[in-house]
Amino acid sequence: MSVARSDALVLFGATGDLARRKLFPALHALVRSGTLRVPVIGVARSGWSVDEFRRHVSGSLREHGVAAHDAAADTLLSSLRYVDGDYRDDETHRRLRVALQDAQHPLYYLAVPPSLFTSVVDGLEAAGGAAGARVVVEKPFGRDLASAQALNRALHRGFPEDAVFRIDHYLGKEAVQNLLYFRFTNAFLEPVWNRNYVQSIQITMAEEIGVEGRGRFYEEVGALRDVVQNHMLHVLAHLTMEPPAGAGADALRDEKSKVFRSIRPLAADDLVRGQYDGYRAEPGVDPASTVDTFVALRIFLDSWRWADVPIFIRAGKRLAATATEVLVALKRPPQAVFGPAAVSPPNYFRFRLGPDRVAVAIGASTKHAGTSMAGEAIELSVCNDRTPEMTAYERLIGDALTGDPTLFAREDGVEAAWRIVDPVLHLPLAVHPYPAGSWGPPAADAIAAHAGGWHCPVRG
Repeated sequence: MSVARSDALVLFGATGDLARRKLFPALHALVRSGTLRVPVIGVARSGWSVDEFRRHVSGSLREHGVAAHDAAADTLLSSLRYVDGDYRDDETHRRLRVALQDAQHPLYYLAVPPSLFTSVVDGLEAAGGAAGARVVVEKPFGRDLASAQALNRALHRGFPEDAVFRIDHYLGKEAVQNLLYFRFTNAFLEPVWNRNYVQSIQITMAEEIGVEGRGRFYEEVGALRDVVQNHMLHVLAHLTMEPPAGAGADALRDEKSKVFRSIRPLAADDLVRGQYDGYRAEPGVDPASTVDTFVALRIFLDSWRWADVPIFIRAGKRLAATATEVLVALKRPPQAVFGPAAVSPPNYFRFRLGPDRVAVAIGASTKHAGTSMAGEAIELSVCNDRTPEMTAYERLIGDALTGDPTLFAREDGVEAAWRIVDPVLHLPLAVHPYPAGSWGPPAADAIAAHAGGWHCPVRG
């Protein structure tokens, strides 16, 4: 089993974009809270000195509003060390062992392309640096089922499964964790949270932005791989899983894996792919690209609780709003007691997962004042939390340092999620164009037509 707490943090890819935008601000917050009290060693091949590396980190913190004389920033900068070299060079790993000094249980964070994971892990193993250590790997965890399995085999050459932390920042978001909390701490929900009362479930992850200069990266992944196979399926698991049998990390991850295994593999008619107008003109994009920037899909779970309940997932860029939202629609009452004119929309639960607002709401109906039995739809706000929260990376890096795997993807769950989408990844499905600022191609409307159409989150 892995040790209780890491005594050094090694960041491969320390001069890259992810580290600058997300990781260094998270490390600063961890120092400020007292969670990070160990050396931080950057590894990259930028030809830098340790002073140049410190200036780079300082610049990242300033970009995120950290004052020049901030005490936590000073502490972080003073803890930095730097090793320059090629990740595939044995000499780089030997210099890293020297830089670690007497650290026995380092945490290695691989903020590098997946194609380099094997080189880094093999280098650490050859240099004797893997024993007693943990490793954090960024998504994507492969490009399909076969590559995910190969990646897991490569990781296990140096690290046992309990020492592998597959980070998906979405699992660290407060709103996503709140799905679990809301479900399993409120007694009123459980009696209706099943196929007898739920008509359908919709999950939408919409972004107004495009690929934002990441065209070359997006050409390698597309929307289905980028956010559905990981982020959206984890949200779906939080919504549909059974209560964990205990409080441990594996009890939670066991139930999520059961959900993934119960989802029917996708077929061609379960999926509509789209691409926003102008995508092919983005830097780094093939002028004849058929990569999806939008996907809409229909999912069914073959489980006792959810059999025959349609679940719809929609994700895309250049859409009409930036919002991630879940709508759980309930079935109508069996009779219109007050006549057809008094029939109101179905009740629902709505979960707003961000990016700027976290909310839980219930859709209901109430009577208009007056003599007639006519009503109107209203929404009851259960939770609308605007207080500052810990960032996802701050939470997840802190958990990895202490060895808590609860919010990290496990090997069996990763492979089970790939089995769902694997059958359609390489099918020659049409890619439908759609205008920027829309809700995607009209062809996607057919996916959710039998459930009354798509729910469109409002902006803000």
